[in-house]
Parts: sequence; C-alpha cells; structure tokens
Amino acid sequence: MIPEKVQKVLKKQHYALVGKHSAVQICRWTKKSLRNEGVCYKEKFYGIKSHLCCQMTPAVMWCPNRCLHCWRAVEMTIGDEIRGKVDSPKEIVDGCIEAQKKLLQGFHIDEKSKKKQLSRANREKYAEAQEPMQFAISLSGEPMIYENIGGLIEELRKRGKTSFLVTNGLYPEKLEELEKKKQLPTQLYISVNAPTEERYNKIHRSSKKNAWELLNKSLEIMSRLKNKTRTVFRMNLILNVNMNDEHAEKYAELIKKANPMFVEVKGVMSVGYARERIPYDKMPYHKDIIEFSKKMLKYLPEFKILDEKIESRVLLLGKDKSEMKIKEC
Repeated sequence: MIPEKVQKVLKKQHYALVGKHSAVQICRWTKKSLRNEGVCYKEKFYGIKSHLCCQMTPAVMWCPNRCLHCWRAVEMTIGDEIRGKVDSPKEIVDGCIEAQKKLLQGFHIDEKSKKKQLSRANREKYAEAQEPMQFAISLSGEPMIYENIGGLIEELRKRGKTSFLVTNGLYPEKLEELEKKKQLPTQLYISVNAPTEERYNKIHRSSKKNAWELLNKSLEIMSRLKNKTRTVFRMNLILNVNMNDEHAEKYAELIKKANPMFVEVKGVMSVGYARERIPYDKMPYHKDIIEFSKKMLKYLPEFKILDEKIESRVLLLGKDKSEMKIKEC
C-alpha cells in the first residue's frame, strides 16, 4: 500500500513500518526517560509513563490535510482513504509492540555480561519498556481513516493499555460511532489550529471542501463526551499566523463549543518536513504561549492555567487540577 519511495523516506526518518499501513517511531522523550534525562509533558500533566509509551499510527501516510506545521512529508500523502484489505487491530498492536522492541535495541543491557555497561539506560525502565502500556495514536496521518479505529482502541483496552487518540476533527461520523459502540479512547484530542475558516484553509490546505464545517461538528460532539472519556482541545500555534491578538476571542468561542476537560496550548516546532514550511522565526517562545493563553483566558472565566512544560513550549488549561492525572495510571 505504501510506495517504495515513501517507505524509504519514512525509514530515513526512523519510522518502523508495521503491516500494510501502520508505523511506529520512538519519541525523543521515551529515549530521555530511559536515560533518566526527563519526561514528556504528557507524563507531567496526565501521569502516563514516557518510557512505556508507544507513538504510533494506523494510517501513516493517509490524511485529507496538508498542514503547514506537519512534520510529515505531506507532498507524499497517499490519499484520504486506505484502499484494499486492512490489518486487524490485533495485528497492528502486536506489530507495533515488536517494532518498538526492535527500535529500542540500542538501549539493550546485557545482564550476563561482566563488561562495563555501555548503555545509559535505566535497567528497570528498559525491561518495562518491552511491553508499552500507553499508545499515542497520532504520530503521522489521520488515524480516523483506519476503518476499525474503534476496534484498535478496544484491543488496547482489553490488554489493559491506555490510548490517546489525536484527530483533526474531520470525521464526526467516526466520533459518533466510537461513542455509540463505547470504543472511545482513554483521552480524545481534537487538533484545532485555526480560529476562523479563512485561517483554517490557509494552514490546513484540506482536500475536504467542507472541512471547517466538519471540524465544528466534531467540536459539538466533543462537548457531550466529557462524562464518557477525557477530552482535550489541542492547539498548535505559529507566530504571526494563527496566534494574533484578534484570534484569542475566536479560539475561546471554539473552546466553549467543545467544552473540553483540558486545552493544550503548544508552540509549533520547525522539525522534520515542517522546516520547509515553517521557518524558525515562526516558532513561538514559551513566553509567547503564556501571553496568548492569558488573552484567551479573558474570555474563558472557568478556565485557568493548570501546568506547563517549558522545554516543550506547552501550557495546560483547564477547570480542575484534580482531574489531571489518569486514574488507570
């Protein structure tokens, strides 16, 4: 399903391809955690363990959008539909776990060897990392394109694993299906990177002509899911593009519509293929994220700043700090 030319690009970026359409990539925070050098903001905010996280996607090069800030080679997008027979949830989960193990082999510690330990990995963490317990279903592409995304989430739940599903919000019918079948993830994210339709079209360059309408419908659905799953309104901000003063009130209106448990306000990073579209001077500093968040909070009296991770240039907004940590962890 994935052309050879695209496979070469993905492997060069240290993706491990899984089956016909899925992939895994080791997050730098997973590596840092294994070396006791720090943890991801998701661990700081929500309590999931970075060294136990599998960053994966069931639709590595399929997406209706070609976002400016995406680290994926959007010019090589295969389409917005996976054609042919797809892999089963079990095949994907098993494949991702095996791929994760292989990608972590550089951290291997030979317990039987009498030689000096060369790896800086924490022995206990490395052993635990052989069975990831948290699946970040994002990485690249749009996961809702995988037709059995609900089955994938259900498979993870059966195995006692948590799941964070990040969607662009263009598949409200899939959200309704997940709700109806009780297959919602541990934590549902909708990425909202534009305050208006005009900005949306410039940033996302979607193949769906009614993308803005679909996104707003998904936000309306999110508003009723709060008692069924954890919900996050996720923002990726670009200096002088989607975080100008006049945008603060517009974002606040969208947040009110979605009524999420949390809002992640994050600065865009010029990494991967995004470097060709987002120059470094468009990357906001942490102070810029704080300043813009405070402007939005003027229109969101129930929300406040709950936490931050300066290295990741991200703030967490919400109503109740006691709700931050995931109980399953």
